[in-house]
Amino acid sequence: MKLSVLGAGAWGTALALAFARQHAVTLWTRDAAHAAQMVAARCNTRYLPDCPLPANLAITADFDHAAQADLVLVVTPIAGLRPTLARLAAVGSPPVVWACKGFEAETGALPHQVAAETLPDSVPRGVLSGPSFAREVALGLPTAVVLAATDAAFAERVALALHTPHFRVYANADLVGVEVGGAVKNVMAIAAGVADGLGFGHNARAALVTRGLAEITRLAVALGGQAPTLTGLAGLGDLMLTCTGDLSRNRKVGLLLAEGRPLPAILATLGHVAEGVPTTRETLRRARLAQVDMPIAEGVYVMLFDQQSPAEVVRTLLEREPKTEHGARLRGA
Repeated sequence: MKLSVLGAGAWGTALALAFARQHAVTLWTRDAAHAAQMVAARCNTRYLPDCPLPANLAITADFDHAAQADLVLVVTPIAGLRPTLARLAAVGSPPVVWACKGFEAETGALPHQVAAETLPDSVPRGVLSGPSFAREVALGLPTAVVLAATDAAFAERVALALHTPHFRVYANADLVGVEVGGAVKNVMAIAAGVADGLGFGHNARAALVTRGLAEITRLAVALGGQAPTLTGLAGLGDLMLTCTGDLSRNRKVGLLLAEGRPLPAILATLGHVAEGVPTTRETLRRARLAQVDMPIAEGVYVMLFDQQSPAEVVRTLLEREPKTEHGARLRGA
Protein backbone atom coordinates (compact mmCIF):
# COMPACT_ATOMS: atom_id res chain seq x y z
CA MET A 1 0.00 0.00 0.00
CA LYS A 2 1.13 3.53 -0.78
CA LEU A 3 0.82 5.41 2.50
CA SER A 4 1.48 9.08 3.35
CA VAL A 5 1.93 10.43 6.86
CA LEU A 6 1.14 14.15 7.11
CA GLY A 7 2.98 15.64 10.06
CA ALA A 8 6.61 15.00 10.99
CA GLY A 9 6.50 15.49 14.74
CA ALA A 10 7.44 12.67 17.06
CA TRP A 11 4.20 10.72 16.56
CA GLY A 12 4.03 11.15 12.80
CA THR A 13 7.65 10.12 12.42
CA ALA A 14 7.13 7.10 14.65
CA LEU A 15 4.15 5.91 12.63
CA ALA A 16 6.04 6.45 9.37
CA LEU A 17 8.87 4.30 10.74
CA ALA A 18 6.49 1.58 11.88
CA PHE A 19 4.60 1.35 8.60
CA ALA A 20 7.68 1.70 6.38
CA ARG A 21 8.61 -1.81 7.48
CA GLN A 22 5.93 -3.18 5.16
CA HIS A 23 4.53 -0.31 3.04
CA ALA A 24 5.76 2.41 0.67
CA VAL A 25 5.59 5.40 3.03
CA THR A 26 6.04 9.13 2.45
CA LEU A 27 6.51 11.43 5.45
CA TRP A 28 5.37 15.02 4.85
CA THR A 29 6.44 18.09 6.80
CA ARG A 30 5.22 21.61 6.09
CA ASP A 31 8.75 22.95 6.72
CA ALA A 32 11.03 22.52 3.70
CA ALA A 33 14.13 23.06 5.84
CA HIS A 34 12.97 20.31 8.20
CA ALA A 35 12.48 17.97 5.25
CA ALA A 36 15.98 18.75 3.95
CA GLN A 37 17.47 18.11 7.38
CA MET A 38 15.79 14.71 7.66
CA VAL A 39 16.87 13.74 4.16
CA ALA A 40 20.46 14.71 4.89
CA ALA A 41 20.70 13.16 8.36
CA ARG A 42 18.28 10.25 7.78
CA CYS A 43 16.96 11.12 11.22
CA ASN A 44 14.40 13.49 12.70
CA THR A 45 16.86 15.14 15.05
CA ARG A 46 14.22 17.61 16.24
CA TYR A 47 11.84 15.00 17.67
CA LEU A 48 13.33 11.47 17.58
CA PRO A 49 17.10 11.91 17.44
CA ASP A 50 17.96 8.30 18.27
CA CYS A 51 15.67 6.66 15.67
CA PRO A 52 17.28 6.39 12.19
CA LEU A 53 14.99 6.76 9.17
CA PRO A 54 15.18 3.81 6.76
CA ALA A 55 16.32 4.40 3.20
CA ASN A 56 12.92 3.38 1.80
CA LEU A 57 11.08 6.11 3.76
CA ALA A 58 10.46 9.07 1.44
CA ILE A 59 10.46 12.57 2.92
CA THR A 60 8.89 15.63 1.31
CA ALA A 61 7.53 19.12 1.92
CA ASP A 62 5.38 18.89 -1.25
CA PHE A 63 1.80 18.50 -0.01
CA ASP A 64 0.25 17.69 -3.39
CA HIS A 65 2.78 14.89 -3.89
CA ALA A 66 2.12 13.46 -0.44
CA ALA A 67 -1.64 13.51 -1.03
CA GLN A 68 -1.25 11.04 -3.91
CA ALA A 69 -1.58 7.88 -1.83
CA ASP A 70 -3.84 4.93 -1.16
CA LEU A 71 -4.26 6.08 2.44
CA VAL A 72 -3.31 9.30 4.23
CA LEU A 73 -2.58 9.47 7.94
CA VAL A 74 -3.01 12.96 9.40
CA VAL A 75 -0.71 13.19 12.42
CA THR A 76 -0.81 16.86 13.33
CA PRO A 77 -1.85 18.39 16.64
CA ILE A 78 -5.63 18.78 16.80
CA ALA A 79 -5.24 22.45 15.87
CA GLY A 80 -3.78 21.42 12.52
CA LEU A 81 -6.45 18.89 11.61
CA ARG A 82 -8.99 21.22 9.98
CA PRO A 83 -6.54 23.05 7.68
CA THR A 84 -4.86 19.78 6.70
CA LEU A 85 -8.17 18.09 5.85
CA ALA A 86 -9.24 21.19 3.91
CA ARG A 87 -6.07 20.97 1.81
CA LEU A 88 -6.73 17.28 1.17
CA ALA A 89 -10.29 18.02 0.11
CA ALA A 90 -9.03 20.65 -2.31
CA VAL A 91 -6.73 18.21 -4.12
CA GLY A 92 -9.08 15.23 -4.07
CA SER A 93 -8.57 13.31 -0.86
CA PRO A 94 -7.84 9.59 -0.67
CA PRO A 95 -9.15 7.68 2.39
CA VAL A 96 -8.03 9.40 5.60
CA VAL A 97 -7.15 8.26 9.10
CA TRP A 98 -6.23 10.83 11.75
CA ALA A 99 -4.05 10.13 14.77
CA CYS A 100 -4.52 13.39 16.68
CA LYS A 101 -6.32 13.52 20.02
CA GLY A 102 -8.42 16.21 21.63
CA PHE A 103 -11.29 18.62 21.08
CA GLU A 104 -10.83 21.46 18.61
CA ALA A 105 -10.28 24.77 20.40
CA GLU A 106 -13.22 27.19 20.36
CA THR A 107 -15.61 24.80 18.56
CA GLY A 108 -15.18 21.88 20.99
CA ALA A 109 -15.51 19.54 18.00
CA LEU A 110 -14.13 16.02 18.07
CA PRO A 111 -11.89 15.10 15.11
CA HIS A 112 -14.62 13.21 13.27
CA GLN A 113 -16.84 16.28 13.49
CA VAL A 114 -14.08 18.40 12.01
CA ALA A 115 -13.72 15.82 9.22
CA ALA A 116 -17.46 15.90 8.53
CA GLU A 117 -17.24 19.66 7.99
CA THR A 118 -14.19 19.58 5.72
CA LEU A 119 -14.14 16.33 3.72
CA PRO A 120 -16.66 15.15 1.11
CA ASP A 121 -18.99 12.45 2.44
CA SER A 122 -17.55 10.06 -0.13
CA VAL A 123 -14.09 10.01 1.50
CA PRO A 124 -13.69 7.03 3.87
CA ARG A 125 -12.27 8.10 7.23
CA GLY A 126 -11.41 6.91 10.72
CA VAL A 127 -9.21 7.43 13.77
CA LEU A 128 -6.12 5.64 15.10
CA SER A 129 -5.75 5.81 18.87
CA GLY A 130 -4.55 3.88 21.89
CA PRO A 131 -1.66 3.55 24.37
CA SER A 132 1.39 4.43 22.30
CA PHE A 133 4.43 6.51 23.16
CA ALA A 134 6.06 7.66 19.94
CA ARG A 135 9.61 6.66 20.81
CA GLU A 136 8.65 3.08 21.66
CA VAL A 137 6.70 2.73 18.40
CA ALA A 138 9.66 4.14 16.46
CA LEU A 139 11.98 1.59 18.08
CA GLY A 140 9.67 -1.27 17.12
CA LEU A 141 8.63 -2.16 20.67
CA PRO A 142 5.33 -4.06 20.98
CA THR A 143 2.29 -1.76 20.83
CA ALA A 144 -1.47 -2.27 20.42
CA VAL A 145 -3.87 0.42 19.17
CA VAL A 146 -7.40 0.80 17.80
CA LEU A 147 -8.59 1.83 14.34
CA ALA A 148 -12.16 3.11 14.64
CA ALA A 149 -14.62 4.18 11.97
CA THR A 150 -18.39 4.30 11.66
CA ASP A 151 -17.89 2.21 8.50
CA ALA A 152 -16.96 -1.10 10.14
CA ALA A 153 -15.74 -2.60 6.87
CA PHE A 154 -13.32 0.32 6.36
CA ALA A 155 -12.06 -0.01 9.94
CA GLU A 156 -11.41 -3.72 9.49
CA ARG A 157 -9.76 -3.28 6.09
CA VAL A 158 -7.36 -0.57 7.27
CA ALA A 159 -6.65 -2.31 10.58
CA LEU A 160 -5.63 -5.43 8.66
CA ALA A 161 -3.42 -3.42 6.29
CA LEU A 162 -1.59 -1.58 9.10
CA HIS A 163 -1.28 -4.52 11.47
CA THR A 164 2.22 -5.89 12.11
CA PRO A 165 3.61 -8.38 14.66
CA HIS A 166 4.94 -5.47 16.74
CA PHE A 167 2.19 -2.93 16.02
CA ARG A 168 -1.14 -4.64 16.59
CA VAL A 169 -4.19 -2.79 15.25
CA TYR A 170 -7.68 -3.70 16.44
CA ALA A 171 -10.79 -2.59 14.55
CA ASN A 172 -13.62 -0.78 16.34
CA ALA A 173 -16.90 0.79 15.18
CA ASP A 174 -17.25 3.25 18.10
CA LEU A 175 -15.52 6.29 16.67
CA VAL A 176 -16.93 8.67 19.31
CA GLY A 177 -15.88 6.52 22.27
CA VAL A 178 -12.37 6.08 20.91
CA GLU A 179 -11.96 9.81 20.28
CA VAL A 180 -13.28 10.87 23.69
CA GLY A 181 -11.01 8.35 25.42
CA GLY A 182 -7.99 9.61 23.52
CA ALA A 183 -8.80 13.23 24.28
CA VAL A 184 -9.75 13.24 27.95
CA LYS A 185 -7.09 10.82 29.17
CA ASN A 186 -4.64 13.70 28.68
CA VAL A 187 -6.60 15.79 31.18
CA MET A 188 -6.49 12.95 33.69
CA ALA A 189 -2.74 12.54 33.12
CA ILE A 190 -2.22 16.13 34.27
CA ALA A 191 -4.14 15.29 37.45
CA ALA A 192 -2.07 12.14 37.94
CA GLY A 193 1.13 14.14 37.56
CA VAL A 194 -0.06 16.56 40.23
CA ALA A 195 -0.88 13.71 42.61
CA ASP A 196 2.53 12.11 42.04
CA GLY A 197 4.27 15.46 42.39
CA LEU A 198 2.58 16.04 45.74
CA GLY A 199 3.76 12.63 46.94
CA PHE A 200 0.29 11.13 47.39
CA GLY A 201 1.47 7.60 46.60
CA HIS A 202 0.27 4.67 44.54
CA ASN A 203 -3.10 4.29 46.28
CA ALA A 204 -4.09 7.82 45.33
CA ARG A 205 -2.91 7.36 41.75
CA ALA A 206 -4.96 4.17 41.39
CA ALA A 207 -8.04 5.93 42.78
CA LEU A 208 -7.52 8.89 40.49
CA VAL A 209 -7.12 6.74 37.37
CA THR A 210 -10.23 4.73 38.25
CA ARG A 211 -12.40 7.75 38.99
CA GLY A 212 -10.94 9.51 35.97
CA LEU A 213 -12.06 6.62 33.80
CA ALA A 214 -15.57 6.98 35.23
CA GLU A 215 -15.59 10.66 34.22
CA ILE A 216 -14.33 9.87 30.72
CA THR A 217 -16.96 7.15 30.29
CA ARG A 218 -19.80 9.44 31.41
CA LEU A 219 -18.78 12.07 28.88
CA ALA A 220 -18.26 9.57 26.07
CA VAL A 221 -21.69 8.02 26.57
CA ALA A 222 -23.33 11.46 26.74
CA LEU A 223 -21.72 12.34 23.40
CA GLY A 224 -22.86 9.12 21.74
CA GLY A 225 -20.05 6.68 22.55
CA GLN A 226 -20.32 3.19 24.02
CA ALA A 227 -19.23 2.45 27.58
CA PRO A 228 -17.42 -0.86 26.74
CA THR A 229 -15.04 1.04 24.43
CA LEU A 230 -13.65 2.89 27.45
CA THR A 231 -12.57 -0.38 29.09
CA GLY A 232 -10.39 -1.13 26.07
CA LEU A 233 -7.16 0.16 24.55
CA ALA A 234 -8.46 3.61 23.61
CA GLY A 235 -9.89 4.14 27.09
CA LEU A 236 -8.36 2.34 30.04
CA GLY A 237 -5.22 1.35 28.14
CA ASP A 238 -4.36 4.86 26.98
CA LEU A 239 -5.32 6.31 30.35
CA MET A 240 -3.03 3.95 32.27
CA LEU A 241 -0.08 4.67 30.02
CA THR A 242 -0.45 8.43 30.04
CA CYS A 243 -1.04 8.64 33.79
CA THR A 244 1.95 6.48 34.75
CA GLY A 245 4.54 6.66 31.96
CA ASP A 246 7.59 8.87 32.33
CA LEU A 247 7.39 9.76 28.61
CA SER A 248 3.98 11.41 29.09
CA ARG A 249 4.13 15.15 28.42
CA ASN A 250 0.77 15.70 30.09
CA ARG A 251 1.85 13.92 33.26
CA LYS A 252 4.95 16.12 33.20
CA VAL A 253 2.70 19.20 33.15
CA GLY A 254 1.09 17.93 36.36
CA LEU A 255 4.41 17.22 38.01
CA LEU A 256 5.55 20.78 37.31
CA LEU A 257 2.25 22.24 38.50
CA ALA A 258 2.80 20.41 41.78
CA GLU A 259 6.14 22.25 42.08
CA GLY A 260 4.27 25.54 41.87
CA ARG A 261 5.51 26.53 38.42
CA PRO A 262 3.28 28.82 36.30
CA LEU A 263 1.71 27.34 33.18
CA PRO A 264 3.59 29.50 30.60
CA ALA A 265 6.93 28.42 32.09
CA ILE A 266 5.84 24.78 32.07
CA LEU A 267 4.87 24.88 28.39
CA ALA A 268 8.14 26.59 27.50
CA THR A 269 10.06 23.86 29.33
CA LEU A 270 8.35 21.00 27.50
CA GLY A 271 9.29 22.01 23.96
CA HIS A 272 6.51 19.72 22.65
CA VAL A 273 2.73 20.07 22.48
CA ALA A 274 0.90 18.91 25.62
CA GLU A 275 -2.61 18.41 24.24
CA GLY A 276 -4.13 18.04 27.70
CA VAL A 277 -3.85 21.77 28.37
CA PRO A 278 -6.19 23.07 25.63
CA THR A 279 -8.24 19.86 25.84
CA THR A 280 -9.07 20.62 29.48
CA ARG A 281 -10.89 23.81 28.50
CA GLU A 282 -12.92 22.12 25.75
CA THR A 283 -13.63 19.03 27.87
CA LEU A 284 -15.27 21.18 30.53
CA ARG A 285 -17.24 23.06 27.88
CA ARG A 286 -18.62 19.86 26.39
CA ALA A 287 -19.27 18.36 29.85
CA ARG A 288 -21.25 21.36 31.01
CA LEU A 289 -23.34 21.42 27.84
CA ALA A 290 -24.06 17.70 28.30
CA GLN A 291 -24.64 18.13 32.07
CA VAL A 292 -21.93 15.60 32.89
CA ASP A 293 -20.24 15.80 36.30
CA MET A 294 -16.42 15.80 35.93
CA PRO A 295 -14.87 16.94 39.22
CA ILE A 296 -11.31 15.82 38.40
CA ALA A 297 -11.39 17.65 35.09
CA GLU A 298 -12.81 20.70 36.90
CA GLY A 299 -9.88 20.53 39.30
CA VAL A 300 -7.36 20.43 36.47
CA TYR A 301 -9.08 23.40 34.84
CA VAL A 302 -8.84 25.66 37.88
CA MET A 303 -5.18 24.74 38.36
CA LEU A 304 -4.34 25.54 34.75
CA PHE A 305 -6.46 28.60 34.10
CA ASP A 306 -7.57 30.02 37.46
CA GLN A 307 -4.19 29.63 39.17
CA GLN A 308 -5.64 27.69 42.09
CA SER A 309 -2.98 25.83 44.03
CA PRO A 310 -2.83 22.03 43.74
CA ALA A 311 -3.29 21.74 47.51
CA GLU A 312 -6.50 23.81 47.36
CA VAL A 313 -7.86 21.74 44.49
CA VAL A 314 -7.12 18.48 46.30
CA ARG A 315 -8.86 19.77 49.41
CA THR A 316 -11.95 20.65 47.35
CA LEU A 317 -12.06 17.18 45.80
CA LEU A 318 -11.67 15.44 49.16
CA GLU A 319 -14.45 17.54 50.69
CA ARG A 320 -17.02 16.40 48.12
CA GLU A 321 -20.00 14.60 49.65
CA PRO A 322 -19.73 10.79 49.85
CA LYS A 323 -21.60 8.79 47.20
CA THR A 324 -21.99 5.26 45.94
CA GLU A 325 -19.39 4.28 43.38
CA HIS A 326 -21.91 4.90 40.61
CA GLY A 327 -22.79 8.42 41.72
CA ALA A 328 -25.85 8.18 43.95
CA ARG A 329 -25.92 10.03 47.27
CA LEU A 330 -25.48 7.85 50.34
CA ARG A 331 -28.58 7.56 52.49
CA GLY A 332 -28.19 9.83 55.52
CA ALA A 333 -25.41 11.92 53.88
